[in-house]
Amino acid sequence: MIQPLPSPAQPLKIGTRGSPLAVAQATETRDRLAAAFDLPEDAFEIVVIKTTGDRIIDRPLKEIGGKGLFTREIEEALLDGGIDIAVHSMKDMPVLQPGGLLLDTYLPREDERDSFVSPTKSRLDELDEGAVVGTSSLRRRAQLLNRRPDLQVVEFRGNVQTRLKKLADGVAECTFLAMAGLKRLGRTDVPATPISVDDMLPAVAQGAIGIERRENDDRVAEMLAAIHDRATGKRLAAERAFLAALDGSCETPIAALALLDGDRLRLRGEVLRPDGSEAISDDRTCAIADGAEMGHAMGKDMLAQAGPGFFDWRE
Repeated sequence: MIQPLPSPAQPLKIGTRGSPLAVAQATETRDRLAAAFDLPEDAFEIVVIKTTGDRIIDRPLKEIGGKGLFTREIEEALLDGGIDIAVHSMKDMPVLQPGGLLLDTYLPREDERDSFVSPTKSRLDELDEGAVVGTSSLRRRAQLLNRRPDLQVVEFRGNVQTRLKKLADGVAECTFLAMAGLKRLGRTDVPATPISVDDMLPAVAQGAIGIERRENDDRVAEMLAAIHDRATGKRLAAERAFLAALDGSCETPIAALALLDGDRLRLRGEVLRPDGSEAISDDRTCAIADGAEMGHAMGKDMLAQAGPGFFDWRE
């Protein structure tokens, strides 16, 4: 029996970034925990923490660091005891956690697909030659230029609301947003067309929410076990093993998606040169229990195929 359970007098503190999407994800986590243990909302406190990636929005991510940009300050608060759990978008998470922390709880995964967003067009093929496209994702940039090298890609940093405003201001003709984010925000007003994963393989762990905890916090571990989605965990084990083998970060265009079918797991992976001039892909299946091992092997094989300098920028 979990003792003591959170209460309004001693709430469980949930750390998160401050964007509307991040807060929505923390709220979903709170609601699932409250329902699982029949607790009131005020038995939990959502604590907003500003990260380096949130503070510096006028430069591309590759100029200021890797995935830790959106997690470091939150993890420090978790280690210091300022918060009890941390809620993350899994596509932002490094494959290694700081000593003393564990990431072993995932909520049911949302739509993994990207979406094409434009006030005037409904899909990529409709864009005129040389059209200006906005994105801050190196993966999306490389995938776009691999398919349409004529496009002009401009930097589009910021949260969903910021990027939609840039689009409305005419900075670019279109942009790309994760379907999961739009659904979690309830943004049915956004002119978004889902893109098939056959046309744009998503980022590793896109659409998944992960909950990080202190390794020695048995009470929190027991609570989180009640809301963990095992299917999502099995899929992410394969995808993140693939990413780890490639030593991937926000500075490398890498895509992957694992799907479950009965007792089998299918993993599709892709790596691209940053300028989109070359893409390498693979598609494998295995028993679900072997997903992480297969993901690691696929990553190593693709890294060998890519060779030295594949991810280097060419100006």
